[in-house]
Parts: sequence; structure tokens; C-alpha cells
Amino acid sequence: MKLSTLCKRVLTGVLAAAFAIGAAGCGGGGGADNGKFLNIATGGTAGTYYPIGGAMAEIINKDVPNVNASAQATGASVANVNMLKEGRVELGIVQNDIAYYAINGTEMFEESGKVENLRGMASLYPETCQFVVLESSGIKSIADLKGKMVAVGAAGSGAEANARQILEAYGITYDDVNEQFLSFADGAIALKDGTVDAAYLTAGYPTASVQDVASQNQIRLLPVEDDKADALIAKYPFYTKVTVPSGVYQGFDQEVKTVSVMAILVTNDKVNADNGYAVTKAIFGNLDKIGVAHSAAKQISKESALKGMDFIKMNEGAEKFLKE
Repeated sequence: MKLSTLCKRVLTGVLAAAFAIGAAGCGGGGGADNGKFLNIATGGTAGTYYPIGGAMAEIINKDVPNVNASAQATGASVANVNMLKEGRVELGIVQNDIAYYAINGTEMFEESGKVENLRGMASLYPETCQFVVLESSGIKSIADLKGKMVAVGAAGSGAEANARQILEAYGITYDDVNEQFLSFADGAIALKDGTVDAAYLTAGYPTASVQDVASQNQIRLLPVEDDKADALIAKYPFYTKVTVPSGVYQGFDQEVKTVSVMAILVTNDKVNADNGYAVTKAIFGNLDKIGVAHSAAKQISKESALKGMDFIKMNEGAEKFLKE
């Protein structure tokens, strides 16, 4: 091989490597601010976050100039927080309680420590705290769960933390119940089989797993009374009060007061105020299109877009739009 040819190949390789490094610098956490890429971390493809995030990406691509947005399927809230922390995505949909734990370095973030670069964009819709029992159990209140077999969610999950906190508001600890660390999918099966007395989940209603149980058994949702809800909110500011309408589940025609956490849209400190404003404006200007993507998104409104966000520092542009 001639020396000149070898030099050309080496020079080409060096230039290619330099271009790749430059391109990497334009992506990730800083991509959105350079008018390039905006990656939205969502959840599993069968869940709620993924179709909503996909609809948001389409709207942003249409209405925000020079931004290429895409929705990524992920492991949902905890994974999304970690991706934002590391600058691997620019936006993420998470439960606000998970964001609270991350900011404060508690629960599943106790070992890894506080996540200090999270910023709020908007509150989206409630993810309702639901204790489900069979009507035949005779259980009418969360206070009645003492001594019972209760599926509280998968160990270390956000749902399990919610169940533990709500039980605590009633003076109930795991010493007072026979807790079963089951996901709600497994808890629903156990409820139908009669191997647990109650099952807990955190999810937007109507929830498919609860609908499945209700299609074969008469169910009851247990209320969280106002005084207990107030105590929860005072201690854990990510909770909000919510009422599940009558008739949401087959055969259960009672309105039920409970609490919820909120699905929220968050970013990190690499997305500037201008882009925060433009993205938020685009999303809230097209809520009808997002509502088509999933029924839960029909509850998103500008009026409630700061609900359950008191604990998180907001992106200045997003906050400006929401307060206009």
C-alpha cells in the first residue's frame, strides 16, 4: 500500500471519529437546546405512557420548529428518572411520587442518592390509589384490613410504597397485616382465587386488571376518608384527593373518595426555558390529539397542570406558559 493512500485512510478515520464525537455532543441532554433531538422516555409498549408520549412526539415534531422528537419505550418511572439524571433523554413521563423520592433521595433512591437535575414540565392525569376487595369478603374500610392477607404491590415498587403509606395513615403497619409482595396482575389472580383478601394498585381508572376481576366477581373499592387523605397529603405532598365515579367498574355503583398520585411530565436542567415554553405550549394546544392516544389523557388540562407539583423546581418556560 502506498504511503499516500495509507495517510488518506488514516485522515478519513480521524475525521469520521471527530464527526461522531461532534454529533454525540449535539444529542443527549443538550440536543433539544441545539434544535436537534428531543427524546421522551415513556414506559412499556402495552402501558399508558408509551402511546401518550408517542402522541406528544408527533405534536412536537409538527409544532416546534427544528426539533426532532421521539418516544422511547422504557421501564417507566424509575428508569425514566435515571435516564434524565444521566442526560440520555430530555423528557420523561413519571409518577410524581417517584419524582419526589428521587429529589429527596428516599425509598428506591435511598442508596443512589438525590437526583438534583430534575425539573417539572406539567402535571398530566391522576394515577388512582385503589384497594380492591371482593364484596363477599365483608371488608368495607381500609381499617378492616388488620389481620387480613393483603397484596401490596411488588417489593420496592412505587405502588408498594403507596400501599404502605396509606395503611400507615390508618395506624396499620406490616406487623398488622399478612402482606404479600405481588404485582397487581398477580394480586388480581390471587384475589379471584381467594388467596388474598385485598389487592392494591396505583393506576388510572378504569384499570384493565380490575375490570377483569369485576367481570367475574362483585368487587368493592375501599375509600380513603378525607381526614386520612389530609394527613397523607400533609406528610407526602405528592398525593392529591380524587373521586372515582360510580359505575367505573362493572357491578360497583358507588362513588369512592380516595387519593392519587399524578403522572407528570419532567425534564432535566439541560432543557432551556425557550424550549420548555415551546414544548409545553405545543402539548397543551393539542390535548384533543393526545386524548385520542389513550383515554387517561382525556383528563389532562391546563387548569390542573400544576397539581401535585409543589415539591419540584419547574422549568421556567413551562411554568411561564402554564401560568399565562
